[in-house]
Amino acid sequence: MKIYKFLSLFFIALTLFSFSSCGSRDDDNPQDSTPGTLQIKFENGFNNLGDIVLNQTIQTSSQGQKHNFSALKYVISNITLIDEGGNEFRYHENNPDKGAFIIDQADAVAGIVYLNLNEIPQNNYKKIKFGLGISQNAYLLGQSGQAEFWDKAKQKGMSWSWAAGYVFVKLEGKYGTGSATAEYMNHTGNMGNVKANDTPDLYREITLNLPTTARVNGKIRPSIHILADLNQFLSGEKALTLNTSNAMMMGSSPHLVDVTNNLTKMFKVDHVHND
Repeated sequence: MKIYKFLSLFFIALTLFSFSSCGSRDDDNPQDSTPGTLQIKFENGFNNLGDIVLNQTIQTSSQGQKHNFSALKYVISNITLIDEGGNEFRYHENNPDKGAFIIDQADAVAGIVYLNLNEIPQNNYKKIKFGLGISQNAYLLGQSGQAEFWDKAKQKGMSWSWAAGYVFVKLEGKYGTGSATAEYMNHTGNMGNVKANDTPDLYREITLNLPTTARVNGKIRPSIHILADLNQFLSGEKALTLNTSNAMMMGSSPHLVDVTNNLTKMFKVDHVHND
């Protein structure tokens, strides 16, 4: 009987110790918070129908003018993810070397340009915000702070001289009434220090709601599919017509301010995959 009692007490003590150990281990290993990854897909199209084919796809503007693209490029930077509580995660803010990207239609795979972002905090994200172009805060850090992206921009033809800065949007192609035969070249972007030069700042920030929450965690890599409607170029908030006075323009002229304002309305999130 004494042995039985001793064994009973021994097993009870062992059980309590096991529960205590498990609890202790659980406390030492809180829920996994390893950062995840996120993919953003940009698809350029007309009227929210994607896959523009350079030198081929022709669009007729609201003013009856036909145009196509032989070059279609723009810079995306300062990507910010906003969670359900309104908190923001800023992806390499004002750091072009790590947080700026060139969306070039010539690089599209089946009409899509892919951006893959790493080290994204686990969270449920409801909105995405990003810059079109490079902010003055980033540019004024100087060339040493963005040498890697500067080299990429030069290779892609998305820079002026260093003193002038970056091309934000490069649109080239042909236009016309009956058919697209005349050449145009509209390159938007800031020219150096806009305050010192008293010129318009063409950097713009765009905020988009996600139709489905992007759930970033160790097992799920969400994919946000963004459509860019290039019909906004000439048929946007302000209807524009290309002619001999504005077809060949670079910088931040009033026409290119209008182009920039139109293009800020071209983005929308088509869908989100949580795979």
